This record gives sequence, C-alpha cells and structure tokens, in this order.
Amino acid sequence: MEPIEMIPVARVVGGRVEPTDDFWGGTRSIIRIDGDRFPTEATKGLEDFSHLEVAFHFHLTDKTDLHPGARRPRNNPDWPEVGIFGHRNMRRLNWLGVSRCRLIAVDGLDLHVEDLDAVDGTPVLDIKPWFTEFGPRGEVRQAAWTTEMLTDYFAQGADAASR
Repeated sequence: MEPIEMIPVARVVGGRVEPTDDFWGGTRSIIRIDGDRFPTEATKGLEDFSHLEVAFHFHLTDKTDLHPGARRPRNNPDWPEVGIFGHRNMRRLNWLGVSRCRLIAVDGLDLHVEDLDAVDGTPVLDIKPWFTEFGPRGEVRQAAWTTEMLTDYFAQGADAASR
C-alpha cells in the first residue's frame, strides 16, 4: 500500500500536557483550527451541535513502541491478550486516535471542548459534528475487561479544573 500524506487542520491548545490512562473527565481544552488554511466560516453552524468527533495523531508516543500483535491491555495479567485491532490504545501503525468530546463554545476558529482525551499540541486531522444517526445501530456489546479498564477513564480527577 502507498503512504497517505495528511496535514493537520488544527492543534489542541491547553488541557493536559502528558497523556495518561485515566481521569480525563472535566478536562477542558481548545481545538484551534489553522487560520492560514480555513476562514472563520469553516465553523459556521457548528454551534448547533453538542458533541464533536475528533481524529488526531498521537504525536508524543514512542514510534518504536508499536505492538501489532496481541498483548494484555495496560499489561494487566488479569485481562486477556488482545490483538492491535481488538484494543483502542495508541500503539498503532498510523498513531491515529479518535475521540468524542463535548463542544462548549465556538469562538471563531477556536472550539472550546471538554473531555477530549488529547494533550496540548496534539495535531488534529479532522473534526466532525456528532450525528446521533451515525452512532451504533443495533445491540452494542463489548468485552468485559473494557468496562473494568475504563471505569476511571472519564472520571474527574482532583485537579480537573486546572487541566
């Protein structure tokens, strides 16, 4: 397959400076859209939506830490080994992340968001409003270990206000 070149449309400003596994709840940041590429009208109508879907690049990860095979999530011996496509971690060939966050305000090309699990400086590859109709159809199921692993993922930490 041929490589695909991507150009970030925005960067995350503020929020956390280091990626961590848990306590993303209440984290506020700004998605600052590139004003050299996009006019202010690029965000027109976005204020009518409560949530965004954001695709971004895991830019701080160690590129030698790729795990294409199976491994235990968070190296927890109580959880089963799962392959790269059975997990949502950052150790992926294209270092691509997808997050859904709450849109708090639109200020020109600055999108004020909450619960975006990307850190300050993260290159944003695409931003889409969340449409309910694009959510899962039919019954949703998932492996039991994921619920245990993500219990505190969006919990608020003691310093949520300062994030």
